[in-house]
Amino acid sequence: MGTLQEQARALGDPTRHDVFRYVAAGGGAVDVAELTEHFGLNHNAIRQHLAKLVAAGLLREQTARSAGRGRPRLRYQVDPNADSRWGVAGPYERLSLLLAEAVRTGEPPVAVGRRAGAAAAASATDPGSGDRVDRFVDEMARQGFEPSARRAGEAVDVILRTCPFATTAAADPDTVCELHLGIAQGIAEVVGGVVVEELVAMDPHRAHCQLRCHTGDDGDAVRARVDLSRVGSA
Repeated sequence: MGTLQEQARALGDPTRHDVFRYVAAGGGAVDVAELTEHFGLNHNAIRQHLAKLVAAGLLREQTARSAGRGRPRLRYQVDPNADSRWGVAGPYERLSLLLAEAVRTGEPPVAVGRRAGAAAAASATDPGSGDRVDRFVDEMARQGFEPSARRAGEAVDVILRTCPFATTAAADPDTVCELHLGIAQGIAEVVGGVVVEELVAMDPHRAHCQLRCHTGDDGDAVRARVDLSRVGSA
C-alpha cells in the first residue's frame, strides 16, 4: 500500500486524478479500452496513469476471466484500502457503517455482514459467470482481504492474507470476525455453489485467517452449516 505522500503525488496530475475519480464513480472494474474511449487518450498514456495509481495503492489491477481466445484483459478498480481523504470509502468508514447498522437494527454482526456481502456481490459487473470459487475469491478480494484458495476435491480453504479492519479486530475480535464471516456468507449466497462452513480466526495483525468452505448447494445450506461458536475463538 502506498503512503499518503505517494498517493497525493499520484493524484497531483489532473488527468490521473480524473482517471481515479472515473474508476471510483463507476463502483466496479473498468478496462483500458473504456478509459481510452472516455478520455480520448491513447492506450499507452492511460496505461502509464494506471500504473502510477496502482503503485500508489489507489487502484488495484486484476486479470479478467478469459472468455475465449486472446490475452485476458486487465481491469482496474479502487483499492479497498485507499484512504478516505481521496473521496472514497476507506476501510474504517465501511466498518463504521456496518457497526452503526448493527447498533441501529439490533441485529448480530454476522447478519449485518451477510447483507453487506450479498449487496457487494450482487453489484458485480459479471454476476453468474465463471467458476464459482474464483468468483467468490474475486469478491472477497474486492472487500480487501487479499484471499487465496486451496482446493482438495469439494473442500476449499480460503486464506485471508489481509484483515481490512485489523486494529478494531485486535480490540474486539468477536464482533469483527462475525462481520467478516457474514460478509463471506453473503457473497457465497449470491455467487452460489460455495458453502462457507467456518471462519478460523488468527491474529488480525498477522492475518491469514481461514475460511473453510466446500462446493455444493447454496441458499439456505450456507446458513445451516455455519458454526458461529468458532467465530473469534482463535
